[in-house]
Amino acid sequence: MAPELIKTFKDHDDFLPAKLINGGIAGIVGVTCVFPIDLVKTRLQNQRQGQQVYKSMVDCLVKTVRSEGYFGMYRGAAVNLALVTPEKAIKLAANDLFRHHLSKDGKGLTVFKEMLAGCGAGMCQVIVTTPMEMLKIQLQDAGRLAAQQQKPVMMSPTKLVATNTVIRRSYNSGTVVSAPRAVSATQIAKELVHKQGIQGLYKGLGATLMRDVPFSVIYFPLFANLNSLGKPSAEETSPVYWAFLSGCVAGSTAAVAVNPCDVVKTRLQSLNKGPTEETYNGVVDCVSKIMRKEGPSAFLKGAGCRALVIAPLFGIAQVMYFAGVGEYILDNTPLNLLSA
Repeated sequence: MAPELIKTFKDHDDFLPAKLINGGIAGIVGVTCVFPIDLVKTRLQNQRQGQQVYKSMVDCLVKTVRSEGYFGMYRGAAVNLALVTPEKAIKLAANDLFRHHLSKDGKGLTVFKEMLAGCGAGMCQVIVTTPMEMLKIQLQDAGRLAAQQQKPVMMSPTKLVATNTVIRRSYNSGTVVSAPRAVSATQIAKELVHKQGIQGLYKGLGATLMRDVPFSVIYFPLFANLNSLGKPSAEETSPVYWAFLSGCVAGSTAAVAVNPCDVVKTRLQSLNKGPTEETYNGVVDCVSKIMRKEGPSAFLKGAGCRALVIAPLFGIAQVMYFAGVGEYILDNTPLNLLSA
């Protein structure tokens, strides 16, 4: 990174390496806390009418633990934890970067410019978000398919399946169910790249953009304005608890608003289907088939789970971000040589 760019950011309290560290730590902490609910969200969104394995969020969590064990709730977490650091770092740092360049003489941004900065951040993050979600969804959804089919999940020559299976016995019913034994995301990625090239990892890119750009357009301006309400004065920052609450409210609001796009993205990125589940040839085809076969309410599947995931995730992210952990690390380790 050019020294003059680092100097510019530090002069404006926007030291980029520190922001990247803050975003990365925030992502790891947040994902660790809420990943089981994210797994439930994916499984609920992929259910079709007449083939429901799970009745609700709680039912999904209980059945997942019974058939796959406690760590079954964290299936796919490894890839998420590995990639959430660059994903959240890019998102938060890019928003700061765009806000800095859109501001004039230190004056506050208009709502339109805040939305523009959020739009830029959303477009930047999909570089990492799309392959991360692509791999995560295959791992998360395998348990639903195994439970639905009541037989081991197999690898077909045309469809990529995320897991092998191991047979477990349900604790209550005594019935034998197929529980997924995870293969690594690396294996899935290699298979995708081998068969489809690098574009295989970016399946659903258009739907990801449709979700993440509007999300950022809503989230960042809403958070900035909510957070400003908690400032004792224009020169002071808001309390930590206020930043957390602002992140929760802004995050959950934006998450519910873009949930229809998230449903479409999840369906497009789920490579393995049940025996009677339809395939989609793009965003328009997916929207059309969901509307025709499942009705408008299908686009709200998993909305509650998604709000419960995003609210604490972004609340924690903003607390870590504004706590200045990255700045502290850089100022107290050899990494501070970057700012010399």
